Amino acid sequence: MKKRRNCIAVSGGGTGGHIIPLLAVLEELNKIWHGRIIWIGSASSMDKLILDFGGIKYYKIPSGKLRRYFSFKNITDAGKILLGMIVSFIILLKEKPQLLFSKGGYVSVPPVLAASVLKIPSITHESDIDPGLATRINARFTEKILISTEETAKYFGESLSEKLIVTGNPVRSSVLHGNREKGKKNLPCPYDRKILLIMGGSQGAHYINTLIESIAEELSKKYCIIHQTGIKDFKPARLGNYHTMKYINEELPDILAASDLVICRAGANTLWELAACKKASVLIPLPLSGSRGDQIRNAEIFKKAHAAVVLDQDNLTAKKLLEIITNLLDNEEKLMMMRENAGKLFKKDSAKIIAEIILRSIYARGE
Repeated sequence: MKKRRNCIAVSGGGTGGHIIPLLAVLEELNKIWHGRIIWIGSASSMDKLILDFGGIKYYKIPSGKLRRYFSFKNITDAGKILLGMIVSFIILLKEKPQLLFSKGGYVSVPPVLAASVLKIPSITHESDIDPGLATRINARFTEKILISTEETAKYFGESLSEKLIVTGNPVRSSVLHGNREKGKKNLPCPYDRKILLIMGGSQGAHYINTLIESIAEELSKKYCIIHQTGIKDFKPARLGNYHTMKYINEELPDILAASDLVICRAGANTLWELAACKKASVLIPLPLSGSRGDQIRNAEIFKKAHAAVVLDQDNLTAKKLLEIITNLLDNEEKLMMMRENAGKLFKKDSAKIIAEIILRSIYARGE
């Protein structure tokens, strides 16, 4: 493509796990890049969270889910992916970016393929320990593959090894600067009570919600519970010291800082935020029956580091969860050890490192 403009394109979305790290990279890019930035994403409600990010033109494209198993939806989604590639092709022809940065997710595949056809260089980043199907596809067409840990390298073939760079996982600067005292002051909790934070990811976790609801009354006798339920499972809490929220957004840094223990799934973005904030956690990864096993492998890293207690959903009862929570919150020495171990897993300045790699790639071409 000739006459490229002073523009960077980014792509990724579908869930908070892809969107939030991309926002962290954009924060750093905005400090050192004075050209335009465009975002190619999906029309999902989650993606609309980024529309307020100043100065960025947002393009919506059709997107289909990539599945490794048979489903009739694969037929219709294949059409969406093809249409997404055509629309991406038109957008890239119009904007003429100097580089495309992909944060993964199925919505990123059409833009990466279109960029390859147009000979626009691209870079992709993977947050999970093992790469998803979208990243495995994108990796073949990108000049660099950025990964969060050394362990991820083994999932790529020898032919791609020279493309790999370990950068860590980008975490928003706001999360890194949460204020514990402000969080405790703003939460509807007695100041002297330990705070238990439950998060089910950007869309909630029905299984975890059900377990917590069944033991909330018992937990609320000793601790203060902040429970992000997701929109579908939300209902106002009717217990003292038990507080439900649909989604925690701007308040997250301070709430996370104030929390003594976090219960959550094991999505990569959540885990690296816990590591960045030195938080002890109880992880309940999605089982193989409902996932490709990426959360199980993510959680294993934290388990090996003694930074988290990892529980198997298929063998978990409310009684067992109550016992584990109580044993942890009543053992400050154990919590302190887990916090320190979590902090050791975090690679600082990941978002800044990624932003600098993007710019070096552009400047290396003299553009």
